[in-house]
Amino acid sequence: MKYFIDQLQQKIEEKDSRICVGLDPHLNLLPEKVLAAELLEDLEANQKEIAAAVLTFNKNIIDAVADMTAVVKPQMAFYEKLGIPGMETLWQTMAYAKTKDLIVLLDGKRNDIGSTAGAYAEAYLENKKTEIDSITINPYLGSDGILPFLRNKERGAFALLRTSNPSAVELQDLKLADGRTVYQAVGDFLRDLGSDYLGECGYSNLAAVVGATYPKELKEIRAQLDSVFFLIPGFGAQGGGASDIKAGFDSYGRGAVVNSSRGINFAYRKEEYAHFGADNYAKAARAAAEKMKKEINEVLR
Repeated sequence: MKYFIDQLQQKIEEKDSRICVGLDPHLNLLPEKVLAAELLEDLEANQKEIAAAVLTFNKNIIDAVADMTAVVKPQMAFYEKLGIPGMETLWQTMAYAKTKDLIVLLDGKRNDIGSTAGAYAEAYLENKKTEIDSITINPYLGSDGILPFLRNKERGAFALLRTSNPSAVELQDLKLADGRTVYQAVGDFLRDLGSDYLGECGYSNLAAVVGATYPKELKEIRAQLDSVFFLIPGFGAQGGGASDIKAGFDSYGRGAVVNSSRGINFAYRKEEYAHFGADNYAKAARAAAEKMKKEINEVLR
């Protein structure tokens, strides 16, 4: 049995890529060629057609970036809002990614009390028919809401730690009686809880989400958590750049993947890639992924 984290690290080394491509189908950003604007005028009535368009878009993006990345991350909310057709598209998207030998990280931020967390874990990480290698979770409920997601050691979990949104400071930066911030205490908790799930690479199946938009904190958290693998969101559209995420990696350039969703999916809408045109959105996405991969590898050298 190979731990999830070792599978991920191996795939990263094979691709020489530390990027994660988010699959977040913002409907208003999809090319007209893929999704006719009039379908959006009645989302509920046109769920099937819209979901089919999203699947086409996702497959083309996956085809374009499959050799540039080790992992893709569909954000569940964009599929849930399309009802059953949207959820079918989510599962089909993940299955298609697996045919391209990619790691699938489902961004669902699931959790609840122990028994319900167990049900979530069974649904997403223990069902042999699913195509999910890992899932994002909320650690707020403590260990009985996390341990069920670690039962299957061939799959992993990414717990929210220091998120990239501006209002994160309202709770995550609060000071505790012992002088630590909330996010520092959560970090210590995740490190200790994950110590029983260390792979051969030295990192744990219990990973963490740490945003690129707070580079100072990212550096401090990396020093604090030497056995915790990071998913670093916030690159590109949210303002983080290659120099901002360098501190999230260890001295060997390991220990993290950096997510970009809109910056890759909808690169054709950016001036830099506008020459591709909307019809060649997948080629624009590939160019953006290639640039991101190169920038990150260069700062890590």
